[in-house]
Amino acid sequence: MAITASAVSLNVDDVAASSAFLTGHFGFREETAADGFASLARPDAGMNVIYLRRGLASLPDDQRDDHADGVILAFVVDDLEEELARLTGEGVAVTMPLREEPWGERAFQVTDPNGVIVQLVDWNGPVTDA
Repeated sequence: MAITASAVSLNVDDVAASSAFLTGHFGFREETAADGFASLARPDAGMNVIYLRRGLASLPDDQRDDHADGVILAFVVDDLEEELARLTGEGVAVTMPLREEPWGERAFQVTDPNGVIVQLVDWNGPVTDA
């Protein structure tokens, strides 16, 4: 098997609001969009983020009314403090303050208008010998 691309697909109520959040604050761009659908990308993300409007007839019956609850879009960044300052300067509310875990992960979270959590992360854990 060869994987040629990756995407995460999230069902939300307002596709345009989630799309605007990622394009406006995280540098994604819409590659494709139609009524109830948007596919967003950025060259360095390694995946597309796809938003589908809940209730779309094209979704399977057992997924049609699901919402992206419990999903966290996590993006590893080079300068976590800089991104935190930038986002708060843009008026984005931080929904989980910057914290450091014992295993070296540092992260904070923001939430888009549909409740999708976006987590920015860096890894500064202890260096271990391989």
